Amino acid sequence: MQYFPLFVDTQGLQVLLVGAGEVATRKLDLLSRTDAHIHVIAPTVANDIENYYAQGRIQLSRREVCADDIANVDIIYLATADEQLNMDFAQLATERGIWVNVVDNPKFCRFITPSIVDRGRLVVAISTAGAAPVFARTIRSRLETMLPSSLAPLFDFVASKREEVQHKLLAGKDRRLFWERFFTTNQDKFDTLTEQRYLEAFEDFSVKGEILLLMEDTPAHLLPIAAMSLLQTLDVVYSDGALDSDINELLRRDANREAVPLLSDITHQYEHGARMLIVSSAAKVAQFSAHFPMAKHLRPGAI
Repeated sequence: MQYFPLFVDTQGLQVLLVGAGEVATRKLDLLSRTDAHIHVIAPTVANDIENYYAQGRIQLSRREVCADDIANVDIIYLATADEQLNMDFAQLATERGIWVNVVDNPKFCRFITPSIVDRGRLVVAISTAGAAPVFARTIRSRLETMLPSSLAPLFDFVASKREEVQHKLLAGKDRRLFWERFFTTNQDKFDTLTEQRYLEAFEDFSVKGEILLLMEDTPAHLLPIAAMSLLQTLDVVYSDGALDSDINELLRRDANREAVPLLSDITHQYEHGARMLIVSSAAKVAQFSAHFPMAKHLRPGAI
């Protein structure tokens, strides 16, 4: 991928925004939600940006930008109507090792700002690497309808409980199972029963082991939608060889990847609650299926 997604801690971040028209206003509408210190420089200032200044949210300099302004800042947005000025200062910023974004000109961007779905602590970022921002907005509109506003207070609640859970449940696996149980029962709601569901999740957060079987030549795009959630709960992935890259993308990233062990080892793991995927040849998958009747065989279009 050309652009690697990062979430940056904005506390103490020094942001320079050059320009104060409509385009700059759109950037400032997002930047103002962060904890960053924002300095806007422009000779002519739009009313919305004047309002941010009146609220004390930004530092405002009503003048042309100069080379001395590109110092002691962390990132720069160039959003003026003067394309040559944008390109000149983008080059200067790059020479000084400062990350720069030239609005609507990906060629001169060290980073780009994705389309964002904001639910407080839950933030979803969508990017097409600058190729099709209109389509990114289409995806965003779909996600906006899928993710309810109740997620913002829900994740504030979860954040307030994390330290308590860490003290009560010392093992990382136990904490993960606890939160899985909580979200399974609570889902995306935040209401008067959320606290009760949180307490009930401590009562029995253990789960039985699970064995998933997959033939090594199964195309990833033919797997059923229902399989996606199962693949994200795995503790370990066993395979005879290198995993198909498309299949690997669907798996929980921090699940262990190992060679297929003995049947007795798989039985031991299952009895101790491990959730595993075995990727092997059709013949071996048939053998595993016969030996482990409780296993789920992931076939194209069905589970």
